[in-house]
Amino acid sequence: MELRNILILGAGRSASRLISYLVEQAKRYSWQVTVGDLSVEAAQRQVNGTLGKAIQFNIQNLEPSRMAIQQADVVISLLPAHFHIQVARLCLQEKKHLLTASYVSDEMKQLDTEARSQKLLFLNECGLDPGIDHMSAKQVMDRIKNQGGTLTSFESYTGGLIAPQSDPGNPWRYKFTWNPRNVVMAGQGTARFLQDGHYKYIPYQQLFNRTVSISVPGQGEFEGYANRDSLKYLETYGLHGIKTLVRGTLRFAGFCKTWNILVQLGCCDDTYEMDNVAGMTHRDFLDSFLPAQPGSVSEKVRSLFGLSNDSPELNRLEWSGFFSQEKVMLDTGTPAQITEHILNKKWHMIPGNQDYIVMWHRFRYTIDQQEKEVQAWLTATGEDAINTAMAKTVGLPLAIAAKLLLLQKVSVTGVIIPVVPDLYNPILKELSELGIALNEQQT
Repeated sequence: MELRNILILGAGRSASRLISYLVEQAKRYSWQVTVGDLSVEAAQRQVNGTLGKAIQFNIQNLEPSRMAIQQADVVISLLPAHFHIQVARLCLQEKKHLLTASYVSDEMKQLDTEARSQKLLFLNECGLDPGIDHMSAKQVMDRIKNQGGTLTSFESYTGGLIAPQSDPGNPWRYKFTWNPRNVVMAGQGTARFLQDGHYKYIPYQQLFNRTVSISVPGQGEFEGYANRDSLKYLETYGLHGIKTLVRGTLRFAGFCKTWNILVQLGCCDDTYEMDNVAGMTHRDFLDSFLPAQPGSVSEKVRSLFGLSNDSPELNRLEWSGFFSQEKVMLDTGTPAQITEHILNKKWHMIPGNQDYIVMWHRFRYTIDQQEKEVQAWLTATGEDAINTAMAKTVGLPLAIAAKLLLLQKVSVTGVIIPVVPDLYNPILKELSELGIALNEQQT
């Protein structure tokens, strides 16, 4: 049976470009595109004016979910990551391919044998980070290997930021361009990586103090912090024996020092609900974590963290409203949920805002007894608050992979990520044609 039915689950921030691309392809190849979301109105907004179909989809309602998946050939899940395993099990049951942009969970890995036995592709980590970072890195690594080189170091950092020119008064130079909860919860756990042949570990409470300065050619200065577990990519990338392997997140300089204040105070804790949230102001919330001593909230923060009166850290917190008497306007919430809610009042994208993606790799290797270095970087700027760079760079790799699968140009099966040439070469080629291309500089 010829593949031609695509089911997209989730109509959130990252869905717009994915959906528009696949609707364009559907016209060309006579395919059907269906978008399912908990909110059918959100799905309708995404397919408005196209031949796409919108449905209500709730993965908790198993029978309707199974029937929707049964009618598809390829399922693309943009649902929150913890729902992917439920989607995957239904895809196995109904013998359907599955694509996601999320990290491969241990539960997903356990489905590999069954997916292979049914000749199904369960492609994960095919967005931006993870996704384009994997593909672009592996393409360079394979080229170095084919030239006879031996990789000794690989560093990779990616950030979803706000274009400075679109929001010049924002001292964080950051807004929510993807799932806000994931931003607030980022880095929790222990970061693990290799540095100069030594295993390194950074616990969450130290993470935003242990940043590195990164200069991206033509783009300026940034700071980076390590992602949770770089070591798992030793096997994925085939890098056993490498001396340095670290993957991390990019931010504009100054972000991490301010974010560290929220981390140290406990504002990103998601393990308990606070009391009296309904009557709480922004200032009350922050004061809940500060010593019971005389002085304003800003004075207490300044004293506790050794800041000057005009420090940029205090400026960022004040700009975000943490010192204001504005009501939180939540009935209940964990510290992390309240932090997200307060930040979202200033960090939500508005008309005129443009987001900004920066990805940077550095490869060090030896060849013919000479040490060499390649820096590679990619940038993308969104068009507006809806057609974001994040939506393009997360959605397009998934959409192109779906097209390749529908055109029967993908032979790999099982639970994989896109680090094989049959996937990364055509996806990167088309991304380049769409204006998302890697630049390289060799020394």
